[in-house]
Amino acid sequence: MWALVCKKYGPPSDLSLEIKDDPLPLKGQILVDVKAAGINFPDVLAVEGKYQVKTEPPFIPGNEASGIVNEVGEGVTRFKPGDKVITMSTAGGAFAERLIADENSSIPLLTGLNYAQGAGFMVTYGTSYHALKQVANLKKNETILVLGAAGGVGVTAIEIAKSMGAKVIAAASTEEKLAFAETIGADETINYTESSLRDRVKDLTNGQGVDVVYDPVGGDLTEAALRSMAWQGRYLVVGFASGDIPKLAANILLLKEASVMGVWWGTWAAKNPSLHIQNIKEMEHLIGSGKLSPRITEQFSIKDYKSAFKVITERRAKGKVILTME
Repeated sequence: MWALVCKKYGPPSDLSLEIKDDPLPLKGQILVDVKAAGINFPDVLAVEGKYQVKTEPPFIPGNEASGIVNEVGEGVTRFKPGDKVITMSTAGGAFAERLIADENSSIPLLTGLNYAQGAGFMVTYGTSYHALKQVANLKKNETILVLGAAGGVGVTAIEIAKSMGAKVIAAASTEEKLAFAETIGADETINYTESSLRDRVKDLTNGQGVDVVYDPVGGDLTEAALRSMAWQGRYLVVGFASGDIPKLAANILLLKEASVMGVWWGTWAAKNPSLHIQNIKEMEHLIGSGKLSPRITEQFSIKDYKSAFKVITERRAKGKVILTME
């Protein structure tokens, strides 16, 4: 099979496309013929050796994919060869023509989704749904500020927050990205390269601030976003796409009686499988009702992986970036 291989930590451009032996499923595992795989910012961190959980090279990166079950291992009961699936692999391996995944970390391809949409569903939607439901407990008519609003998780946060009845303020670095966020459903937008984030939030909320901040960016925006929270606001730490892990000003949290909450969906899902499955079922219903619609804005053949990763590393992504195994 063809596979992208990380031989040593470094930029994604150092990955190599190689022929590897097909893997074999063990007990409780399935072998999937991959049709499409989703690229996420943590994939960049993984190949650079900067992710929270490190995998020693050589390894095949990629954590989410969709495809067709080729073979099942001993004891597998939920799937059979020929089934269409979406799968999440915490051990990587998705950027290849065939992927080994645990039965329990896989679900049938959701009704209404094609393979590309399926490959872009699990991580971004799973993260945002868990963040807004279980972590922030977002309520109807609350206001949420979404940073990095045009990126993979930002887009899903907008959609899910709107489905929960919240008001969404989308913040991004260009007018093009903000226009895209508006097509997703954002009520208000802020270009934080042209105006003060804090001042604009104050104007848009009549001085009250936002109830929830959804932050997959980190960096210089953090303090301004913290200061933009309302009394007893909740700040969700989702990631650090800026590359800078910020230090939080504890005095601001005290003065606002605010909370900072970390969001690590993959580990939460592994520890709470029944709640994770319930989230999936609820999102499938929202897809069926038209409230969620996974948007694949760019697709690349695995042979063109360097271009695909550039969209992520240069922060040009609007929606989801997908690799296809052509």
